[in-house]
Amino acid sequence: MLHTAAVNGITLTYEDTGEADGATVLLVHGHPFDHTMWAPQTAALAAAGHRVIVPDLRGYGASQVVPGTTRLEDFAADLAALLDHLGVAERIVLGGLSMGGQIVMECARRFPHRLRALVLADTFAHAETPGGRRARNAMADRLLREGMGGYTEEVLDKMIAPRTIAARPAVAEHVRRMMRGTPPEGAAAALRGRAERPDYSATLARLAVPALVAVGRDDTYTPVADAEFLRDRIPDARLTVIEDAAHLPNLEQPDAFDAALTGFLSALPERVG
Repeated sequence: MLHTAAVNGITLTYEDTGEADGATVLLVHGHPFDHTMWAPQTAALAAAGHRVIVPDLRGYGASQVVPGTTRLEDFAADLAALLDHLGVAERIVLGGLSMGGQIVMECARRFPHRLRALVLADTFAHAETPGGRRARNAMADRLLREGMGGYTEEVLDKMIAPRTIAARPAVAEHVRRMMRGTPPEGAAAALRGRAERPDYSATLARLAVPALVAVGRDDTYTPVADAEFLRDRIPDARLTVIEDAAHLPNLEQPDAFDAALTGFLSALPERVG
């Protein structure tokens, strides 16, 4: 069931499901998706006794669109405000994929005291390059000018592996639907914000909580080397490489992804407030 919350000056939509017998897990979607990206994990974690919170980020899904520039710190502030709105006082497991993983790293920089563990999937820690800044801003202009349709079809076979598109058409349609349904103004604002992304390497080295790093074997956006960089710099990290998957292994190979995630959660130290 989708809920609505007025937080940090905007309106966010989110799902809050499961029980808090285990960990409280907040999962942050990537660009240009929405909270349904985490549907397999939401079901698996709730069934395992965890409370699972999955929001639509500002500018995505059914949440409020804020044109202009949305920086990673804006997303992080929204998530902290959502936790406050929900009265979540205990430390949480915070996970994200791609842009969502960078938002997680920003959260770790801003409020490490709220975190019990991290999940970083198909993401990377480096600051944006000058060429990357130009490309992101140019893509933002294009999305505002043309909408999401052309971009979606161009990159679909990088978001998910071509064999996934052929063998699992329902997954491909889900990804296509999320991408085409994203408001161009929200996507463009996030792209402009990510163009100003800082380097999170120092944040990783200071992390005092366990981390699961996951990546699709065939991911070309954030290849295995980027995941190895994260693993090597986080003091307490484990790496899982998901075979037969590209940038969205949680949707392409949900059984393998869920097994890694639930195994990681079951091995966490006892909950602290």
